[in-house]
Amino acid sequence: MTDMPGAQLPGPARPTGSDLHLDLPATGGRRAALMTALREAIRSGRLAPGTRLPPYRALAADLGLARNTAAEAYTELVAEGWLTARQGSGTTVAERAAPVPPARARRPSTRPGPVHDLRQGQPDAAAFPRTAWLAAARRALTAAPSEAFGPGDPRGRRELRTALADYLARARGVRADPERIVVCSGFAHALRLLFDGAAPVLPPAEQGPLAVEAYGLGFHRGLLAAAGVAGRPLSIDEQGARVEELARHPDVRTVLLTPAHQFPTGGPLHAARRAAVIDWARGRGGLVLEDDYDGEFRYDRQPVGALQGLDPERVVYLGSASKSLSPALRLGWMVLPDHLVDRVLAAKGEREGWASALDQLTLAEFLASGGYDRHVRRMRRHYRERRDRLVAALAAHAPHVEATGIAAGLHAVLRLEPGTERSVLKAAAYRGLAVEGLADYRHPAAGPAAMPVVDGLVVGYATPPDHAYPAALAALCAVLPPPAP
Repeated sequence: MTDMPGAQLPGPARPTGSDLHLDLPATGGRRAALMTALREAIRSGRLAPGTRLPPYRALAADLGLARNTAAEAYTELVAEGWLTARQGSGTTVAERAAPVPPARARRPSTRPGPVHDLRQGQPDAAAFPRTAWLAAARRALTAAPSEAFGPGDPRGRRELRTALADYLARARGVRADPERIVVCSGFAHALRLLFDGAAPVLPPAEQGPLAVEAYGLGFHRGLLAAAGVAGRPLSIDEQGARVEELARHPDVRTVLLTPAHQFPTGGPLHAARRAAVIDWARGRGGLVLEDDYDGEFRYDRQPVGALQGLDPERVVYLGSASKSLSPALRLGWMVLPDHLVDRVLAAKGEREGWASALDQLTLAEFLASGGYDRHVRRMRRHYRERRDRLVAALAAHAPHVEATGIAAGLHAVLRLEPGTERSVLKAAAYRGLAVEGLADYRHPAAGPAAMPVVDGLVVGYATPPDHAYPAALAALCAVLPPPAP
């Protein structure tokens, strides 16, 4: 709609026609959007003091809004002093000395986002099941007992722990009951409870160094280092972590692994090594920390069950909703050996201060109603199609580049010619393509003799929304180096 002059009206109000140009966002509450648009038009001076506004019925019809929505917006703006309403005179813009000057623009606190985003670790945010989640939230809140709105249990809501025990046993082969599950706000929170704080569950002074895989997330390494935990990297090959190297470290009693899908190189821990690391933990009186970060997403092979099922008293199982649903939920869980439950609760504190009880109730209902299973199946098909498009793009434009670790998960590793990783990342940054190099994930203490350096890219094919994915793939293929002569 465009502004146009109208007939002269009696009284002090300035003339206006029935058309009024307002830009309303496509999402969000309609009343709030209309009020924001009117305030901005008045604040900027586009609607001058004394300007008569169209009747709320006409404005509602023009903007495709309910009449009550427009009427309520007018009423609230009158109460706030932006508008004036008089019987028989309609609604006008309130008299003001001068339009309020626009606020001086502040510099953005962060740099603009990338043009194309292929960073790993992020699900497709646009695919969050909003409608199903909202329905689950309504059912959960309707059925919730009154005590759910009081102080929380540090274990987490029983409804969620019960639903998780059923789901993890069925889908991941985890042996657990609700009393051995502690809800947390994600994997990093679990690490802090185990190793950091005033009363860590596994104090470095008692436990000694922590064995880790030679490739892993730098954020986790930094968190452990800040807690005073030294790392002992284990080499990686096509069968996963080389757990036989644990025998070389007599001071190590705990090892952190990603057995279902080594992060980030891909591939499961071989069956013989799974058994071997359990034998090591039993013989050493130690623990295995199992990070099952994307266990639901398997494409070309049968799912690999949780290592925890081999010995629940020697494995701490760690999971979260970050990859399957959204990292914004801040919901994770630990399935603990019996002897660690009280120690974890003591480290956490008497009152749950991390994970929202309302979100816990909603996730419990989402799991119990089957909504979670339906969402995971849908996303499994969605991400497999994304992976297949990545593989097809490489075959068409860079057939010399091998994609590995693609039987599962939300990312792939593209193997590059030695010495080319840094130049490819530089070219990607120039094109506005956010992608990460494999070197960023390598443990700094992993020497070349024990673990050869490999050049590569870690490509998160789940991250872009559908409409942006083709352009992101094109940008990726454009920066890949030509085949070696």
